[in-house]
Amino acid sequence: MSFWKRFLGKDGRDELRDLWHATVGTSREPEWYADCGVKDSVEGRFDMIALVMSLVMLRMENSEELAPKTALLTELFVEDMDRQLRDSGVGDLSVGKNMGKLMSAIGGRMGSLRENMTESDAKLAEILQRNMTLNDDETKPFALAVRTRALHNDLQAVDDAALIRGQLRPLEA
Repeated sequence: MSFWKRFLGKDGRDELRDLWHATVGTSREPEWYADCGVKDSVEGRFDMIALVMSLVMLRMENSEELAPKTALLTELFVEDMDRQLRDSGVGDLSVGKNMGKLMSAIGGRMGSLRENMTESDAKLAEILQRNMTLNDDETKPFALAVRTRALHNDLQAVDDAALIRGQLRPLEA
């Protein structure tokens, strides 16, 4: 992206900022941690951002209009994670390596979800148990799977324009 496009705010990411903020906000909902057993730690919070972002990006991939914009959402993720790493004291020489690991985690999560969202909640629970930082590996993964599937279904029910505006769930009638 050229300096002038960024300076003038025309790099395309601005259109997706509300979606990015909604993605982060959804990943911080207390129910993920209290009811679904995601560990409230740096690792657990990252896992939740990766999970929600993966679901959002899979939804975007299903839209001819939104599919090309997944790269812009990824750029917002990278921008935010880069800042978070630096704020936590990670040095310049390590940021790239850490970002590579984070992007690999997102890619792996997306691939796993893409292949398994049609599976049973029990199978989805097994997959999430392997990929998430949880407090309770015995009973909570099923609750996490049910809530993950509900968010996935909600995202499918939201139209493209609403999604771009940051609406991740259908409005209640």
